[in-house]
Amino acid sequence: MQFVGQVIADSLLLGGIYTLAAVGLSLSFGVTRIINFAHGEAVMLGAYGAFWALTLLHLDPLLALPFLMAAGTAAGYALFRLVISHLLDAPQENQILLTFGLALILQNLALYLWTGDQRATTPDYALNSFLIGGVVVSYGQLIAAAMALTLVGAVFVWLRRSELGRATRALAENRRAAVLVGINVPHLYALTFGISVAMGAAAGAVLSFILPITPFMGADILVKTFAIIVLGGFGNVAGATVGAFLLAFAETAVAYYVPEGNGWSEAVAFAVLFAVLIVRPGGILGQVVAE
Repeated sequence: MQFVGQVIADSLLLGGIYTLAAVGLSLSFGVTRIINFAHGEAVMLGAYGAFWALTLLHLDPLLALPFLMAAGTAAGYALFRLVISHLLDAPQENQILLTFGLALILQNLALYLWTGDQRATTPDYALNSFLIGGVVVSYGQLIAAAMALTLVGAVFVWLRRSELGRATRALAENRRAAVLVGINVPHLYALTFGISVAMGAAAGAVLSFILPITPFMGADILVKTFAIIVLGGFGNVAGATVGAFLLAFAETAVAYYVPEGNGWSEAVAFAVLFAVLIVRPGGILGQVVAE
């Protein structure tokens, strides 16, 4: 079969990037049990943040990454404490309407401020590539995937090794027990949500030199991240990682082996979503956060 090496290489690089966006959404749901339909807009704003940092400050997207993540954490924390926390015990449809409304507000605000024109960051490394045994590897995609997996690895270490991370896992497992042992539940909910937004912003920054930046890019990312976390199991961080690579492989294989396959990426995500919901609704690894 032709292009096998190229398909594998492209799938691994794409999967690393998808992992960053999906793990953030999965972590947030695993702890707060709120599905954040505005997560794609966090990715979109992170991409614009990287673009304006390069355009106005001549700051490379990777160097802007810590500042974007800090801003995302602060914004997500404040948003949760001021708005979303009031719906923690509300019916799920109310939570969905709230976050979906936030997504529409942010999307239209970006459209008003920056128009619908496509933009991109173009650091030198994003335009170069190299060959390994006949397989073309883009420096931009390689750097983006490596950065994404580094950040995801840092989240895993935080969840497993730090006191705050263990408290987060305990809260995800049993909210009532977490309260009884003295865990500051409101603070931890907001912090987890803030970290989720920060990871979305980081995903946008690394995607800024791979994909066109528009106010509508968040919707496409959201569809894919939902397919990934359904595939891996809602709230399961490890499952989201596995799901990201499986979706990346499916999309890449379709792009190479199906006629006109480059335009089918959203269709592949929906097909995966439907198939998993029918065959295994709980996902591959179930609904246990950080396991």
